[in-house]
Amino acid sequence: MFANYNAHMRVLIYGGGAVGLGLASCLLKSEARVDIISREDTVLSFRKNGLTRTGIFGDYRAEPSAFGSFSSLDEVVTGAYDYILVCTKSFDSFHSAKDLSMYKALFGGSTKIVLFQNGWSNADIFTSFFDKEIVYSARVITGFHRFKPNEVTITVHADSIHIGSLFGEELSKVEELSRSINNGGIPCETTADIEKDLWAKMLYNCALNPLGAILDVPYGKLAEQQYTRSVMDGIVEEVFEVMTKAGFRTHWETAADFLDIFYSKLVPDTAGHKSSTLQDIAAKKPTEIDALNGAVIKLAEKFAIPVLNNLVVYNIIKFIEAKNPKESRTGGDKVSE
Repeated sequence: MFANYNAHMRVLIYGGGAVGLGLASCLLKSEARVDIISREDTVLSFRKNGLTRTGIFGDYRAEPSAFGSFSSLDEVVTGAYDYILVCTKSFDSFHSAKDLSMYKALFGGSTKIVLFQNGWSNADIFTSFFDKEIVYSARVITGFHRFKPNEVTITVHADSIHIGSLFGEELSKVEELSRSINNGGIPCETTADIEKDLWAKMLYNCALNPLGAILDVPYGKLAEQQYTRSVMDGIVEEVFEVMTKAGFRTHWETAADFLDIFYSKLVPDTAGHKSSTLQDIAAKKPTEIDALNGAVIKLAEKFAIPVLNNLVVYNIIKFIEAKNPKESRTGGDKVSE
């Protein structure tokens, strides 16, 4: 099924999960030409029902004819894109990069890949397949929930989506994408500080995501008692030490500075949100723990830094994962959501 296109900018969204649908809704509302690669059942739902967005940034609906939807890159024959947005889970970064690299016709002279993924090291995986100059990263602190295959609800929002390059590439190359997302309803801007943004999100996610999943509570509950605050404080202090030792930086000089804004603004702004790790566990899907606390543990090993708090929550999530029947990971013509 092909879309009835009305605008110039062409965008491929690789991964039709909650984040992918949220971005697609903004781009379609801004009259971009959008194609979505997703699982077969999701594609069938798109083709029958279109795409629907609800929540804090207002309602929007795109008819099935407004965009393209495909379950494999083999089906995409419409030429090069201006932007390819990778919205898969972080554990599928290698497969996603490899899959996209096999379809040269998707890429023109100005095509940019933008990674809308959790965790750290996704860009390193993609630059093993693509030149650094075309790989950009996005920081998202917005809550998306998909109740049906073709419907996404935006539940919470702590800050604008930020898009930038970890490799010092020009921000002008992603300005059009940023404006379209912003005009479509979700605040978005480019930044020269994307490394700082991504590590700020690592500090936020490593503290809240696994603990919220283990205890099955929204983020606000974790800040209400000293028992859980103590664990989160320890996680943040360890992440900050590892980050600094590895030569990375964020927006705060110390862990204490981050924790001040963490408890006064970041947690209150997302108090009702339940972690993506909890959602993955409930759906019996693999979690992204290896790209979050797991990435910190791996980096800590290089510098012989003890990270006991991170190790404990990581091991508990791994235990919970092991109890669940394994869903097969991405392979062949399927895309994780």
